[in-house]
Amino acid sequence: MSSRSIGITAAALCLASLALFWPGIAMYDTVAQYTQVLSRVYDDWHPPAMVRLWVLLTPLGAGVKPMIVVQLVNYWLGLGLIAGALARLGRTRSALAILAIGLLPPFLGWQGVVLKDAQLAGALLAAVGIVGWWRLAGRPLPGAMWIPVTVLLAYAVLVRANAVFIVVPLVVTLAPRPAHPVAKLAAGLVAIVAVLGVAPIVNHQLLKAQRSGVEATQALYDLAGIAARVPDSTTTGLTQAEAATVIARHCAKPFFWDPLGDDTHCGTTMARLRALPTATLYVTLASSALHHPIAYATHRFAHLNSTDRWLVPFRWPSAAPPTASEPNTLGLADPNAAARTWEGITAGLVETPLGWPIAWIVVAITALATCVSRRRDATRDFATALLVSALALEASFAVLSIASDLRYHLWPMIATAVAVVLLADRTPPLRTLTIGGGALMLVIFGGLAARATLPLPPQSYAGMLG
Repeated sequence: MSSRSIGITAAALCLASLALFWPGIAMYDTVAQYTQVLSRVYDDWHPPAMVRLWVLLTPLGAGVKPMIVVQLVNYWLGLGLIAGALARLGRTRSALAILAIGLLPPFLGWQGVVLKDAQLAGALLAAVGIVGWWRLAGRPLPGAMWIPVTVLLAYAVLVRANAVFIVVPLVVTLAPRPAHPVAKLAAGLVAIVAVLGVAPIVNHQLLKAQRSGVEATQALYDLAGIAARVPDSTTTGLTQAEAATVIARHCAKPFFWDPLGDDTHCGTTMARLRALPTATLYVTLASSALHHPIAYATHRFAHLNSTDRWLVPFRWPSAAPPTASEPNTLGLADPNAAARTWEGITAGLVETPLGWPIAWIVVAITALATCVSRRRDATRDFATALLVSALALEASFAVLSIASDLRYHLWPMIATAVAVVLLADRTPPLRTLTIGGGALMLVIFGGLAARATLPLPPQSYAGMLG
């Protein structure tokens, strides 16, 4: 099968996906962003870069239609280019496997929902697809192609605050210089700090987004998590009365931070801390974590387990994409019957290890170990970059994450799947396979045991709020 045939197939799959999900599914966040599109008043709770792009595309169609086209075209463009590059190398089965990855309901199902995570996955896939078309053939990226790649990666960084932990490791790993791993690590850390410093300037000064206080949520979540575990301490950042309220109302949840921002739960309790300058909040958090390292570590591990969906109950919420749009008065319609059926299939599959980020993390680590043991070539280097970006984002969740939605893990899961296919041209070391396979079985058995024994959680947002 030629690369041209693969390209035609990818284009057909893109058109079929658009037809399946048209006119696109709108979540709560989507409705909030579209309100900003219509009002031309922007804040930074949702990515202003996405809203600004949406405004530019409104002449092409009302509602979410332009944005569903953007994310699905990028999604299939990236996968099609990688598959085409493999077909050009004579790896037809691998090329078809890449396209099959795009059809996996846990991946494609979320691409039918217009939101920042789907925009991020699409932009990243398009960028790595362009790079892979040349790099997998052992050729440098032409100068003209740096323009779309740079635009796509810049959009990815701006469309989600934690995307810096994807893009910087990806770029630094792919770059020929510096060559030494320690030098690459140092360069990556410097670049991450630089991007984190520049992004707010772009959002607030260039894109004119108002400050919403979103940057305080991580500190508030962690301070409440520590205080809930040592309520009698005076060094948690919360007063004893505030900590007692957080405990009594069950506001410090591993699942998400939301009860701490909801006034009917603990929003008013956290108002004093929320009024502090952001820098003061994070200094307070650092002091609290140093005074109570076990409480902090326990809180973060509980959340990490929740977002990685390991030792959690069956039907842990926020895994499946919605089957209907959020009720609204803005004209954002529900999807058709075929889309609802697809998302129903997705809802079943995300309950399997296919929808457990922890299982994908084990696979990614195993695949990266395979890369390390393999002689350098274009395929190995490209797969390594994908895996490093996937694992870097997952590692960041250990300290920077406040919610457990599966969509936050879309890129690590997709990047890992693509890397595994890339590496399938050679048999990995038996020892690596044995250790990785054993670890994966332990993770799966542990997850199944938890789902079989833990009580079913509430199946609504209000229920999870408590």
